[in-house]
Formats: sequence, structure tokens, C-alpha cells
Amino acid sequence: MAYIDLKNNLPGIVGLMKYRPETAKLLNELAEILLRGPSTLSSAEREMIASYVSHQNECHFCHSSHGAAAAHHLDGNLDLLDDIKKNFRKTEISPKLRKLLNIAKKVQILGNKVSEKDIEEAKAKGATDREIHDTVLIAAAFCMYNRYVDGLGTWAPEEKEAYNETGKMLAKEGYLDSI
Repeated sequence: MAYIDLKNNLPGIVGLMKYRPETAKLLNELAEILLRGPSTLSSAEREMIASYVSHQNECHFCHSSHGAAAAHHLDGNLDLLDDIKKNFRKTEISPKLRKLLNIAKKVQILGNKVSEKDIEEAKAKGATDREIHDTVLIAAAFCMYNRYVDGLGTWAPEEKEAYNETGKMLAKEGYLDSI
């Protein structure tokens, strides 16, 4: 149960968005732009960044929701959630995405941990300025989302299968109608 009375028993950010629909609208618009808007990074890659940062922040709900969305942009296999926790040992990701994830992890720790060398390494693997920009913004935004969800003590189902339908819906329909 959340630390405050949300007037609902919905998990994670879903309960928070139901509680404050006026802020939910803006948060969902941001997620839609960052994760599904025009980009040379696929929606699956951007969801992986969101899920990876959320895992680093120990936000189970966001890690699982966005990992499930990434899985449904790919083959639908929820084992991707476990692989994200293991730094993508099994999932084939490009060297460029691996460098972008390194940047995202540094943003998650503290923005000024990102170095010029990190940026140059990502560019050497083919990352564009826009992709680097969007990676940093996704990581920063998910630090905010994660702190919102966990800072109010929302609950989250433990088993990854509980996120299957949410992941499918987010991958197919997006964030604008998710509350």
C-alpha cells in the first residue's frame, strides 16, 4: 500500500496517475515522446534504456513495465527482464546501444559522471548527437519517474508475468491513453 491514500489500489505509477490525472497527462506525454516519438533509436532500444535505468534505481515496477514493453517491441519474451538485470548477456544489442547504456548508467548515478570520453566512445560506435541527447534525457526522466514511484511507496507485483499485458499495451498503444 502506498504511503499516502491514493483512493485506489493500483500498482506503481498507475495508481499515482489515477490519483493526479493532471500531472499524469504531462508525464505520459513526456514518456510518449521519449519512448515512441520519432527517433533513429527503435522504441525497443529506448524502452531498454528506461528499463535498465529503472533497474539501476531499484524501481521494480518501472524496470518490469518498460522491460516488458521492450520485449513486446521485439519477440514478446519476458526473459528480457532478467537479461536487463544481467547487463544484456544474452540479448543481442549493438555496440552503439551498449555505449548509450553506459552513458545512461552514468546519468543514473549523477549527470556529471558522463565524460567527454563516454560521448566520443558512443559516437565512435555510430551514435548521433540526437541519440546521445535522447539517451541522457530518457535516463534523467526515468530517475524522476522511479523516484516518484518508489518515493511514495507504491506496490508492484513481483513476478515478471504480471507485466505481460501492460508491456503489450504500452508497445502497441503507447502512453497517451494508459490511464
